[in-house]
Amino acid sequence: MQLNSEFNTNIEVLALPCYPLKLSTSLTVFLLFSSMPSEMLLKIFSYLDAVSLLSVGCVNKRFYDLANDNGIWLKLYSSSLQPKWTIWKMSSKQTETVSLGCAALHDEKPGYWKKEYIFKQTSVFKSRIMRLVKLLDPYTGLPCKNKEAMKVSGLSWIIVLKDRNGKEHIIEKPNLSFKDTSVTILWYGAVWPCLDILSTIKLFGVTPLLPDQSRPPSKNRPRRFSLIAEYQLANLNESSVTVGADELVQLFSLNPGLLIGIWKEKNEIAFVMASLHYNQLLERSILGSATVQYAPPANKPLLDDIDPEYGLHDYSLHLDLHGRSCRYLCGTFKGLFCRKGDIENGYLRLTVVSLKDNRKHLPIIGTLGICWETDVFKGSVKDCFMMDLTLLDETGKPFWCFSAPVHMELSSKASGLFDYMGHIYTADYADSEGKVCVEFVRLEETKEYIIVSLVLYVSTIKVNSWYGTNY
Repeated sequence: MQLNSEFNTNIEVLALPCYPLKLSTSLTVFLLFSSMPSEMLLKIFSYLDAVSLLSVGCVNKRFYDLANDNGIWLKLYSSSLQPKWTIWKMSSKQTETVSLGCAALHDEKPGYWKKEYIFKQTSVFKSRIMRLVKLLDPYTGLPCKNKEAMKVSGLSWIIVLKDRNGKEHIIEKPNLSFKDTSVTILWYGAVWPCLDILSTIKLFGVTPLLPDQSRPPSKNRPRRFSLIAEYQLANLNESSVTVGADELVQLFSLNPGLLIGIWKEKNEIAFVMASLHYNQLLERSILGSATVQYAPPANKPLLDDIDPEYGLHDYSLHLDLHGRSCRYLCGTFKGLFCRKGDIENGYLRLTVVSLKDNRKHLPIIGTLGICWETDVFKGSVKDCFMMDLTLLDETGKPFWCFSAPVHMELSSKASGLFDYMGHIYTADYADSEGKVCVEFVRLEETKEYIIVSLVLYVSTIKVNSWYGTNY
């Protein structure tokens, strides 16, 4: 009996056992394949593509060893190189490698050409994605084609919750909301583990190990994980900041940019929301590993002996305030500067909106709040919002960027403003690179907010390391 003609082979199948019909079809096929000689399985495997080979290798130890065959992977590696009519453009090292033939099969350990093929495909994939993000937006200083690059790469994001016993719970299929400078990711509708037993939560960028544009991304195919952030969930009330609450949920914030919604009655997770700034987002989501985050290259300071206030002027700010599904403010501010006399307590002060200059006061569109949803409920937590901040240096390069939830507090001081009648609210944000202080006036008659003060405090440590100065 000969094998199916589609394999174009004359290998004969000898003494294939017959299995009872009561066995399931899939089990029957598996037992049939398991009883085949290794030579026949190798012939069948040679017709598979790379992704199918990796999947077959997960069946059992025997299939793994056969699927690592150097002959099969060398064939795939060779076919992935440039066409024959451009073979003269290849380096001598590449040409020599492919021409090794049978010698390469015997000299290398099993799985060698599999690793070489995966490494080559991954390098080509990363280079193609990075080319898409080279074109920058003149207003934000960020890549213009972030969405296109994410689509081409098959990028998605998952969270992994780990309990105290070491068991991991993977949550996928988030809801995405794109803004000018960030993407907000919402996970809900899952069977969440008990909050009391959770120890950590990890955020990963996930891409196909071997991207195939003809197939949609799938969690059942080999994937590459890139660790973006890790958060501690033990003693959530102590390690987090309470952002706000409505009738159903209470929001807790973990730095950087993570929100956890907790059901008030059950003290269980309702949803998890992450806000990711576009600055180096693709690098962080693709170029890291499953255990180590992507480390951006250090900025090389340019020496400037002519300007005595180098690093203190000509900053640009792009600010976006939103509630995930709605936008409250989007603006660009140029020509920001700081005098040496404004440097105090380790910070450079950049005044964007002055309390005294009512011509620059900014009205807020809509009622401030963060919108959330689950399979059953929807809501909005008032007096908080997402802040996307992009501060560019004098060359237009991103200098300080973040996307994070910010909550508002009623100030005890009087407004002292004759133009507005209402209460003063403050909203502050701080991280290792700086602080943001915002003051709002709530107009009781129209129920709207006006930004009357917006000041950035940039750490002198950040400025000195960036510019090579010594402020």
